[in-house]
Amino acid sequence: MSGIITRLECRSEIDYPGRPLAIHWQGCRRTVKTVLAGWRSPDGTGYRVVTVDGAVFDCCYSVAGQAWRVSEIEQSAPEKI
Repeated sequence: MSGIITRLECRSEIDYPGRPLAIHWQGCRRTVKTVLAGWRSPDGTGYRVVTVDGAVFDCCYSVAGQAWRVSEIEQSAPEKI
């Protein structure tokens, strides 16, 4: 599992971890606008999210490490027609 271990605020209703609400990334708190995808694996839970400023992140929670790892996803610019 790659990414940077960081603090992540999430909504947990039935079990932990729940849907991400905000990511603490490079010294700034970035609010999550949309969850694009969610998944479970033997290692833990993951989400692909978009923040209010348009950045896309993969957020993966490791059950064994009890920590969030976050990776910023590079988005290609749309082609001009």
